[in-house]
Amino acid sequence: MGFLAKIVFVVISLTSAVVFKQYREMTAPQPVPELNLKQYWGPGDVKQYKEDTSIKPFKVSYDAPVIEKLRAKLNDVPTLTPPLEGVAFEYGFNTNRLKEILKYWRTTYLGKWGEREQFLNKFPHFKTQIQGLNIHYIHVKPKVPAGTKVLPLLLLHGWPGSVREFYDIIPLLTSKSNDKDFVFEVIVPSLPGYGWSQGSAKKGLSPSEVAIVMKNLMSRVGFEKFYIQGGDWGALIGNYIATYFQSNVLGVHLNMCSIMTPLAYPKLFLAALRPSLFVEEQYTEYYFPLGKKFSNLIEESGYMHLQATKPDTIGSVLQGNPIGLAAYILEKFSTWTNPAYRNLADGGLEKYFTLDALLDNVMIYYLTDSITTSQRLYAEALGSDELKKEIDRIPTVVPAACAKFRYELFLQLDWILKDHFTN
Repeated sequence: MGFLAKIVFVVISLTSAVVFKQYREMTAPQPVPELNLKQYWGPGDVKQYKEDTSIKPFKVSYDAPVIEKLRAKLNDVPTLTPPLEGVAFEYGFNTNRLKEILKYWRTTYLGKWGEREQFLNKFPHFKTQIQGLNIHYIHVKPKVPAGTKVLPLLLLHGWPGSVREFYDIIPLLTSKSNDKDFVFEVIVPSLPGYGWSQGSAKKGLSPSEVAIVMKNLMSRVGFEKFYIQGGDWGALIGNYIATYFQSNVLGVHLNMCSIMTPLAYPKLFLAALRPSLFVEEQYTEYYFPLGKKFSNLIEESGYMHLQATKPDTIGSVLQGNPIGLAAYILEKFSTWTNPAYRNLADGGLEKYFTLDALLDNVMIYYLTDSITTSQRLYAEALGSDELKKEIDRIPTVVPAACAKFRYELFLQLDWILKDHFTN
């Protein structure tokens, strides 16, 4: 071997060693960190705080003047710019459709608000104080024959959802079916800053910190071991609970599963070269082609950049503004259900939802003035302090399952997810 060849060999060997060392460091599993289970998120000085651990019943109830003020706002509709000719939802919420929904909201829906209020109260609601915040939750206990196993289940919503999204499934979960020897007891909290749960007064209440609040809630209601189901933010928070508290979580079921590890995107791009090696043919379109998936993600995620950087600005625009709030929230229920609904003049909103259900959800944001505090979760989730925790590098042995829906905004292959969800 000549002198130059030896030099090249040495350089390649050293470079390979450095790259391998960095790869090992980047991909090495991380331990569960030491957690502060009592971090204070309420207003003022924690020294003045004494936690009230009592659990108080709560009812959804608003006086007539509140509803009449809303009706007056819905009567005072500004001159909405007509959609472009031949355009449905491609430019955002179609204003012709918006006018129809506002009319329904103002007349039919508010005309039966007593009935809707009664519906929202169909399950037992409670509040309790955790880490300085008044946390709201629904708690439904099943009525079952003696000897039936009762499994505690924490249900976690996301944005722009609320506890309302679980109303149809709660009776199914809490009723025993003939082919099962178990039934669920469900706890459905409003995330901090959402609905009737108080928002943080301090910076830093990120998804990983919300996970601690939710774990403390489950302890408060009497469960040290439980199951989790979560979607959207609920999927991320559920993941973090199952990562931080592995001896407490019996199983975790998520929709919109995703992890952020050093190998996640390299694996995704590698799989894109030969999808058939990594996913069954009938599911290929869930993940590929990447160009089409990323294009749709970019088109649908403008809100995320805004809420992650200026949540209080867009919050000020929407808070107390039912017309803007309805357009902003309901648009997500159109194109996030199916991107093809951009081409429908009605946005396809009533293909899977009723207007009453959709407006129940908007009402929760409106009546609780929670749009700003709900959006701050994006800023905390994408802040450097949260990202540098690299929580997905902590493997979890908790039994995990993922529901994947064809038109979910973002999906990851099992090959990627198993780097974190090892069971």
